[in-house]
Amino acid sequence: MLAFLIKRVAQAMLVMFVISLVSFAIQDGLGDPLQELVGLSVSMEERQQIREELGLNDPLVVQYARFAGKALRGDLGVSYFYGEPTVEVILNHLPATLELVIGASLIIFFLSVPIGVYAAIKPRALLSRFFMGVSIVGISIPVFLTAIVLIQLFSIGVTVTVFPEDTGWGHWLNEALSTNGGMPSYGRGDALVPLFGTWESGFFSQRGLLHLILPSISLASIMLPLFIRLIRAEMLEVLQSDYIRFAQAKGLAPRRIHFLHALKNTMLPVITVGGVQVGTMVAYTILTETVFQWPGVGLMFLEAITRSDIPLIVAYLMVVGLIFVITNTVVDLIYGLVNPTVNLTGKKA
Repeated sequence: MLAFLIKRVAQAMLVMFVISLVSFAIQDGLGDPLQELVGLSVSMEERQQIREELGLNDPLVVQYARFAGKALRGDLGVSYFYGEPTVEVILNHLPATLELVIGASLIIFFLSVPIGVYAAIKPRALLSRFFMGVSIVGISIPVFLTAIVLIQLFSIGVTVTVFPEDTGWGHWLNEALSTNGGMPSYGRGDALVPLFGTWESGFFSQRGLLHLILPSISLASIMLPLFIRLIRAEMLEVLQSDYIRFAQAKGLAPRRIHFLHALKNTMLPVITVGGVQVGTMVAYTILTETVFQWPGVGLMFLEAITRSDIPLIVAYLMVVGLIFVITNTVVDLIYGLVNPTVNLTGKKA
């Protein structure tokens, strides 16, 4: 276990080294930092002096060594717009994004597992075919379009007139298809309860939960169809295995076979994919947060690009890369502990 952990930490450090190289390299492509630091009235001589003081005239190797040294100490520069350390700016916006990711993850888990298991147990059922058809549509629809539709239906509201009103059932069907709106679709909400001393969360207030519903559903729509189809495919494969047939031959109850023996082995690959997708959702929140104006790191990143806030852009890339690396490392460790067939020592049996 210790050898496996050391190996994974070494791989994580290598990945972070590559991410730091990429982040450092794109700084020049994002523009000259002096344009954000000084005004137009500053002479060329003063500009050259400032460049020398900031070390911008040093060789790239020296600049990267200075950049990496500060990054190891948690110093990723100062935001041009906020005038604060970029790490503090990101940490101030990160709780909102994590809130969104947690809400979407809960929706994905509590819907994908029962739907995927049902679709595997009864693959020819009409409801299973409906779920599979909807999942294909869900994969094809981009997240921003889902967000816009949700706002139109549940925040603005729609009035549907499809059936003739003069029929006895036409009025009731039109009423059933219409929506009154009223769900909040902008911002994170005002009623936030302190969580863990410094971070704030809307999970513990009614208004915060209302603001969280539509963005969480929108973000979950990206991964939910994927997990439904993944669980169904893995469950179908497990149900064809010999030990499941042996359990059926022994006369065990179908519920015990499906939810105790089969589901346990089905969830092993889902854990791996799920851990990776959690990190992916942090990056995917950019579109969701933009549509709903959710004050997380995704919206902050887009605003930083608009303002040419180079230190904040680079810091965002570093932090998101670190989240990916930590998530993948933890998932590998959990998978190795859950699945006894995985050799954590790295030695041949």
